[in-house]
Amino acid sequence: MNEEEIIASGILELYVCGSLPEIEALEVEAAINRFPNLKKEVEIIEASLITLAENVSPPLSTVVWTYILNTIRNVNNSSTTQRSFNWASVSGWAAAILLLGGLLWMLNQNNTLEQKVELTTTENSELENKLKTTEKDLIDTEKDLTDTESVLAVLRSDDFNTVLLPGNKDVAPEASAKIFYNSNNNVVYIDAKGLPKAPKGRVYQVWSLKMQPLTPSSMGLLEELNAVKPNLYKFDSFPTAEGFGITLEPKGGSETPTLSQLYVLGTVTQS
Repeated sequence: MNEEEIIASGILELYVCGSLPEIEALEVEAAINRFPNLKKEVEIIEASLITLAENVSPPLSTVVWTYILNTIRNVNNSSTTQRSFNWASVSGWAAAILLLGGLLWMLNQNNTLEQKVELTTTENSELENKLKTTEKDLIDTEKDLTDTESVLAVLRSDDFNTVLLPGNKDVAPEASAKIFYNSNNNVVYIDAKGLPKAPKGRVYQVWSLKMQPLTPSSMGLLEELNAVKPNLYKFDSFPTAEGFGITLEPKGGSETPTLSQLYVLGTVTQS
């Protein structure tokens, strides 16, 4: 056969895999030495086998595959007239292939086990994070309930008086607020859920009032700094008051109330 016929016949693939009888293997070996292109074709086949093996099995180094191919090649190149030696060579080659198959299986099992361990570790980590989040939420909820119960207990006590602040009919007739004050320790709680949301750049300001003559004194702003709960604010050390009012002021508050922005107003009932 000429060079092209040898390549087309598929005999080179059998030669690389060590599947040719000894005589045919020697003939192919001679042809490879005679035709340089056949040697290149054999190298391409060997490289393809290595690539294929790497894609369908756990990774083995190129050095290992080269060693295996060289071992097969040595079997093909062994020239002897004794039949028993041929069988020994073939048996050794078969044992090497079986050993390789066992190694590949073990590596594959090991990779599968490692993947399962990594997956379990990830799942455990996610579960632990969820448990921590749930625990934190429970603690926060419990704290909120405790704080709410504490505030309600304070507001329901006999030490606090309640003042209703209805809306100014000319500015915000639907608005309202409640004042809970303790004249013994000058503590005030303001329930502001009846006030509309303050526009951007504006803030509600609370005033205690003396009526004769009308003298307003700022108690502070309805902002997060004074909030004890959503829409519930606490102020300490307020001046003695005969009434309370809440105005809408520029951010940061004002020194005197803007009466055109007086949203709610109420007077203290004298007991």
